[in-house]
Amino acid sequence: MQFLDLAATPSVPWKNGGGSTRELACWPPGAGMDSFAWRVSVATIARPGPFSAFPGVDRQIMLLEGDGVQLQAAAGQWQHALTQRWEPFAFSGEEPVDCRMLGGVSTDFNLMLRRGEWGGSLQVLRDVPPAEGAAAGLCMVLQGTWRYEDSDGRPARMLAAGQGLWWVSEGGEAAPLITPVRRAEGAMSADDAPVLAWVALHRGSTP
Repeated sequence: MQFLDLAATPSVPWKNGGGSTRELACWPPGAGMDSFAWRVSVATIARPGPFSAFPGVDRQIMLLEGDGVQLQAAAGQWQHALTQRWEPFAFSGEEPVDCRMLGGVSTDFNLMLRRGEWGGSLQVLRDVPPAEGAAAGLCMVLQGTWRYEDSDGRPARMLAAGQGLWWVSEGGEAAPLITPVRRAEGAMSADDAPVLAWVALHRGSTP
């Protein structure tokens, strides 16, 4: 179990100068871009241009902040406007993808899975995550406050926006217990309501 804090995560500039990436977690730890089994990151897109190709990798992307971008397969098979925050979109990493800016700088959440090794999904939750165990996973608070409770009976830990944790289970343990912290009725606006990015992963291909 590892805690994460987006604000304290180093930012690495892209080689093409179009943006930067903050890696939240990858497996195995320290793996490079050609050898990870799964990887979760937050990217800042500052300029239009092509996405890097990742053959054999399934990708999921979600807008966090900004005006968004227009994504289009280079061969024209599909296009997608990434303009609504917190709405995941999936595509294949081997597809050459062009990115066009729809305004200013945008920030997005990225999940990459090595096909055949790991499968899983990115969800946006407003309530308690599913209780079933996952071989690995990650959660990051998008809005509000969430409470993490340790099964060892240690004091609960409060997580704010940009904070979270990731884990890899070797023996089928249950996923971490994390719950939304809600204010008294009438004291919370839609902008305060707890929202969580939840990544649940399993070994093998996506069913």
